[in-house]
Amino acid sequence: MLSCISGFVSAAHCYASRNSQLKRAMPRRDWSRDELIVAFNLYCKIPFGRIHIRNPLVIELAKAVGRTPSAVSWKLANFARLDPALQKRNIAGATHGARAEVEIWNEFSNDWDRLAFESERLLEQLTGRTSELVEVAQEFPEGRSREALIRARVNQGFFRAAVLASYGARCCITGLSIAQLLTASHIVPWSVDIKNRTNPRNGLCLNALHDRAFDCGLLTVTPDLKVKLSLRVKRNPTERAAREFLGRYEGVSISLPRRFAPNTDFLHYHNEKVFLGT
Repeated sequence: MLSCISGFVSAAHCYASRNSQLKRAMPRRDWSRDELIVAFNLYCKIPFGRIHIRNPLVIELAKAVGRTPSAVSWKLANFARLDPALQKRNIAGATHGARAEVEIWNEFSNDWDRLAFESERLLEQLTGRTSELVEVAQEFPEGRSREALIRARVNQGFFRAAVLASYGARCCITGLSIAQLLTASHIVPWSVDIKNRTNPRNGLCLNALHDRAFDCGLLTVTPDLKVKLSLRVKRNPTERAAREFLGRYEGVSISLPRRFAPNTDFLHYHNEKVFLGT
């Protein structure tokens, strides 16, 4: 069954058809590992319905690597075919892909923290963007502390962009869509699982209040994707605000992301190790 992902696939196809003579004149070359890593970075961070040949980020990368926007959007579609969350919903990406895409997908999956940082750095180098962290780097002397801080900031930015893009920049519990009030919440805390710190499947898009409640264990999301409140909240009948802002969502199913669905193992961890059930 086709879905909205076919939109950017068909858009890329139409663009390619209109420019078929130009493409035949251009020499064919394989995608390098660096190019694939940066393409996957964009796949993670561009919202589903905005992956198309007119997207400024797609155009920017196309210019940086000497390819057409059509080629870049097709590459993103190739990554979509590998997404387990999409496969479960019978959503197909591009029907043909290369082994190298599978290798990049697996490389990220095996070490999100390292690959998120590497891909962000490569994207900066290829596009010539000025790093947001120049001022941070200047404030600290050379050494491990500065390197660790820069890496953490870069990876936090990647994680937030990937999680918000997956959920369409809406809180998965309330549907709130004011960007300034949204947070990419870690299911397994940042300090616990280094390898999955930047794994989008370790994230939920929550508004600031529910993020705080989730972080301190006053609510959780069960493996069947329902909101569950701690008894510490439910046993306080005099707390009207708690009933209004938290209690009304007890037992409600969260809105599923378009990709990178939350990992059930991570949800089990939060239920058992973070959630204050009693």
